[in-house]
Amino acid sequence: MKTIIVVGNGMVGYKFCEKFATQSQSKDFKIIVFGEEPRPAYDRVHLSEFFENQDAKALEMAPAEWYKENDIDLIVDERVSDIQRTTKTIITAKNRVFNYDYLVLATGSSAFVPPIKGVEKEGVFVYRTIEDLEGMLAYAANLKEKNPNARAAVLGGGLLGLEAGKAVMDMGLEPHIVEFAPKLMPRQLDARSSKVLQLKLESIGLNIHLSKATNQILGDDAITGMEFGEDDVLDVEMLVVSAGIRPRDELGKTCGLEMGVRGGIVVDNKMKTSDENIFAIGEVALYNQMIYGLVAPGYDMAGVAVDQILGKTETLMPAEIDMSTKLKLIGVDVASFGEPFMPASKGHSVIFENKTQHLYKRINVSLDGKSLLGGILVGDASDYNMLHQVFLNGMAIPEDAAQLILPATEGGAFGSALDLPDEAQICSCENVSKGQICGAIKDGSCEDLAGVISSTKASTSCGGCKPMVTDLVNETLKSLGKTVKNVICEHFEYSRQELYGIIKAKKLTTFNEVLDATGTGHGCETCKPLVSSIFASLYNDTPNKEDVTQDTNDKFLANIQRNGTYSVVPRIAGGEVTPEDLIVLGQIGSKYNLYTKITGGARIDFFGAELNDLPAIWKELIDAGFESGHAYGKSLRTVKSCVGSTWCRYGLDESISFAIELENRYKGLRSPHKIKGGVSGCIRECAEARGKDFGIIAVEGGWNLYVGGNGGATPRHAQLLAEKIDNETVIKYLDRYLIYYIQTAAPLMRTAAWLDKLEGGIEQLKKVVIEDSLNIVDDLEKEMQFLVDAYECEWKQAIANEETKKRFHHFVNSDDRDDNLVFVPLRDQKMPELWKN
Repeated sequence: MKTIIVVGNGMVGYKFCEKFATQSQSKDFKIIVFGEEPRPAYDRVHLSEFFENQDAKALEMAPAEWYKENDIDLIVDERVSDIQRTTKTIITAKNRVFNYDYLVLATGSSAFVPPIKGVEKEGVFVYRTIEDLEGMLAYAANLKEKNPNARAAVLGGGLLGLEAGKAVMDMGLEPHIVEFAPKLMPRQLDARSSKVLQLKLESIGLNIHLSKATNQILGDDAITGMEFGEDDVLDVEMLVVSAGIRPRDELGKTCGLEMGVRGGIVVDNKMKTSDENIFAIGEVALYNQMIYGLVAPGYDMAGVAVDQILGKTETLMPAEIDMSTKLKLIGVDVASFGEPFMPASKGHSVIFENKTQHLYKRINVSLDGKSLLGGILVGDASDYNMLHQVFLNGMAIPEDAAQLILPATEGGAFGSALDLPDEAQICSCENVSKGQICGAIKDGSCEDLAGVISSTKASTSCGGCKPMVTDLVNETLKSLGKTVKNVICEHFEYSRQELYGIIKAKKLTTFNEVLDATGTGHGCETCKPLVSSIFASLYNDTPNKEDVTQDTNDKFLANIQRNGTYSVVPRIAGGEVTPEDLIVLGQIGSKYNLYTKITGGARIDFFGAELNDLPAIWKELIDAGFESGHAYGKSLRTVKSCVGSTWCRYGLDESISFAIELENRYKGLRSPHKIKGGVSGCIRECAEARGKDFGIIAVEGGWNLYVGGNGGATPRHAQLLAEKIDNETVIKYLDRYLIYYIQTAAPLMRTAAWLDKLEGGIEQLKKVVIEDSLNIVDDLEKEMQFLVDAYECEWKQAIANEETKKRFHHFVNSDDRDDNLVFVPLRDQKMPELWKN
């Protein structure tokens, strides 16, 4: 039996063991693995998740028992200190000697710490291991005890630096990113995409400092600041260094292996070093004169080394390594593929940019316009997997390449994922092809997404390919005539409708309760707001209850605008307002220097409010009798009205009074998407009621009730639900319709799309709402009445609670205002300064 010693038990070292264990010849070898950390291999890609729960076990690639089950000797907390090539032995730091037939070096890399004066001071950390994170957490906790508004900086604005910035935020410290280059993520992004990313990160609380060269770390024993120039100082009490990596190649140097000029152990396409019996894989290996800092090439290297040791010498590393990446940095999609930067001599670039939504998309195409060469995506990387496959497989692109990145159109520009060739590599980390994924369904070995993932391991590493794996599984199931179940996200194997029913039945009231009872993991930016919305729909919980699970607008109870300020919209039910109230609104707008506009829903909108001012503005509005208009929520916005029979000579009924009654009844009602209503006093339709989610039109003999209409990109006329009914019946049917929609609609589905997808359409809705075909109308009415009775103004909640008010500060440790805000004149008011290209 031959012995293989693996030095290094990181992700790539573990992958070597995993791949080896699946081979039939593995029983002919003894494998010994050394790891210098005190635990089995863990997922370093998702290291920042440790801050959410401090559960190291959750990051484990496999437990210690797995190694035993596969006859692998795992030795942790013991460093290999020397290699004796002539005797084919290794020596550990505990002076133990082990013999090998093959040696696999998977020592990875360490954090690069620039030679800055004072970098050895207390409070300076690197961001690399779980032990590093545990030290940071303990230090941060001590800081916050002494100073609740403590600040921390991250040195480095690359991938790891931004992850470290998220870690600093999670620890409750004011975060600052310091980057030497003039842009964030300089290796992956161009100047414009980097600026879009910067604006987004700044809007969620990160402070970005670019073009900063750190001269020294200030402080006596512990860090108190960073000095960039004579008068350029950043006061911080903690520093996380994330300025790049250096290969852990010291064993290669001391035993005389061929080394790269700038480090790294030189390997060929068999992963062999200059010694026939020693392999190097992962970030310690210098292949093609490059160190590849991504997990996918490391996994490929592990597979090549396994095959070479087993005699499958035809398995070689490809000459070209795909460095495409897709990440979610602090909740922001960032991706690049192929050639993200490209000279004009080689091709053309097509760019789509929307700074109001922090979106940037760039694709590079060949000079003849027929081939996709690469691209960059920031803010929305939902098309990354398909674009990446088009690039990898040389697939044809539309004659107008812009269709690939413009906002989605009916049918899209890509077609089905099933159009990809079977050999297309879908999961680069685990080297899984489209043919393997679809084949697992077609041959009957797997029945669903979970089965395919378990069988092929696709999407189990970085997870970036999961949307495409899901599409392939769903499309294959559909092609076989099988039902496809749409789930919320990877943390909940339920649709929104199913989760709504579970939460209601189990009477769950917090996100963690829901996660413990029905989910896995720690949740994400998809499921957290969705669960919060369900709580609001069931219990009328406001965003103040669990603000950490909310989207930005709900968290701050106001709509964020393109320059980081907010808009404030008080409720003006039915559009009716007294002159005295108008005067108060004018005084508030003038006092806080707000841009003021009458909205399309007949309300007053104040723009340009700074975060610090929101509670003060709300207090003055509330004191004057106003309340939140919920313009920021997936909830009832307005019930628009004409003047009806109160003033109009054509009016058949009091549309204003009824609109006010309906708006006050349904105010604060949370739902899968925003809801708007309208009440017109006659069929002249001045309130445009049939363009609303519910609309009421006065006719001879009562009201006609219309439902399921809305405007937006695909405007729909509402459909007639009932004719010539009185006020009481309108409310009864509306109660039933709205709760039925809330219970059964998918996330972010407007009433028009919901009604289109409802089997039987408007006729089925009539049976449910009017004829009570499901025998549920009493329950629907009771649920609505509960929500009506439970209503509270969330602005009033916020200003009454000192803890809640603390989140309305631009800076965590100061009442200072954002002095970066720039406004310019606009027709006797103001507007944000336009962005410069």
